Amino acid sequence: MNRNRLVLYLTIVLLVFLTATSFAETKKLKRIGLYTFVEVKGQVPTPEVMKMLFERYAEDIKTGFEEAGYGELYQPFMDQLKTAEFKQEKIAVGDKLMWMLFKSQGKVKVAQDIEWAGNAPLDAFSVQVKKDWKIYDFVIPKPCGNIALRSITQAIPPAVCSLVVVPERANINDPITVDMSGTQNAKSMSVDVFDAQGQKVATKTLTPDSPKWQLKFDKSGEYTFKGAAVNMEDIAATNPCLSKTYINIPPICKLWTSCLPCEDYVGRPITFDASGSTDPDGQIVKVVFELFDASGKVLDTCVTTRKPFVWEKVFTKPGTYTISATAYDNDGAKSASNDQNRITFEVTQKLFFWQAAGGLMLSAGYNGGLTGSTYVLGAFLRGGIFYWINPDKWSLTLTGGGDMPFKGDPWKFAFLAEGLVNGHYKKSYAGIGLGLSTKSQSVTKTGMDIVAQVGTNVFQTWTKFGSLFLEFRAPVGRTFKYNNRFGLGFRMLF
Repeated sequence: MNRNRLVLYLTIVLLVFLTATSFAETKKLKRIGLYTFVEVKGQVPTPEVMKMLFERYAEDIKTGFEEAGYGELYQPFMDQLKTAEFKQEKIAVGDKLMWMLFKSQGKVKVAQDIEWAGNAPLDAFSVQVKKDWKIYDFVIPKPCGNIALRSITQAIPPAVCSLVVVPERANINDPITVDMSGTQNAKSMSVDVFDAQGQKVATKTLTPDSPKWQLKFDKSGEYTFKGAAVNMEDIAATNPCLSKTYINIPPICKLWTSCLPCEDYVGRPITFDASGSTDPDGQIVKVVFELFDASGKVLDTCVTTRKPFVWEKVFTKPGTYTISATAYDNDGAKSASNDQNRITFEVTQKLFFWQAAGGLMLSAGYNGGLTGSTYVLGAFLRGGIFYWINPDKWSLTLTGGGDMPFKGDPWKFAFLAEGLVNGHYKKSYAGIGLGLSTKSQSVTKTGMDIVAQVGTNVFQTWTKFGSLFLEFRAPVGRTFKYNNRFGLGFRMLF
């Protein structure tokens, strides 16, 4: 019993093996025309006739493609068939086909893995259909119109050009990056650059391994980039591949100053004005002023973002200075340095002043009594000049005026004059020199004096001074007790 079962099992396995082997073997087709897919009339069908017949049998073709396992290929086949080129060729004896559609008893059938084994080559049409970068090679034997898939090959896809240029807006000599890394299926790429007048100004060949290029422009304006790409068959991409960038026009800075020449301007404000600056394609958002000394060292800087873009500066020392202004626009471009925005000028300090002084004077004289001398109070008023020998350190004053006593006879009006050399320290000063005094009584004498002053500035600008001072006058060659004077006064320099 067990032996019988073993024989049965071996028989079943042998039948299965023989059946599978028979299905796996290539079917040899020796004759054609017995199971036609479409009815072809006439001996020599034309491509036009075949296209018309396939339109008529579209539903059968759809059924056949689905049974063959290529249902997704049906629509591309029907669409491309309308314009496809039908080539005439011969299927050689021994050529194999992946599958073939035919009809048997009115039903669509599919024969897989077929080999033409006829006595002679078979006349046929061949047509190619492309889908998903694959080429499907179909053959259609002329006698029967059966549709057979011969082979599937990988198609070379068309190049798709991609061009990105950044930034879209830049300044002169800013780096511009050309990026074609997004290009697909390309063997090589290239980009041409044209200016606003259409003139080619640059060109570059790129590859998929090196798809980027960086360049700079030294002139303003709009530039157009035109990209191109070719695939492995040197067929150019057909999609638009353009980009543009605009090179900003830098602003033009114009600088003006409130003094030229700047004589006697130490201590006085000087205005530097860049309000006349312009930007042809934007607006000015900032001006930077820089002040240099004669050696080129930066002494001060002012950054202003407010119109009208002016800077007011007070100079505390005389000298030769240079002021420069740089304008920046809303794209960050800055103006070029030139004579319009750079001025060299000299600032001088006021050395000469007019002087007016007045106050109270206590003058000595003869009283005719036992002591022999007395003092009388009076008022004095003088005018003159003040000159800086060395500014803020040494000065010279020359003044003259009158002293009017508050008592009458024997006292009388006296003329006073003096020339002093003064030393200055901060707000204080002390001076000494020679003076002249006329007699204030008939018994006194006109003569020279040694004059001394000490004082302090109670207010001061670079163009005006107001000082309180004490003055002492000692006679030279005359009796001291009858000819000395003490004064308290206020002087004004202007």
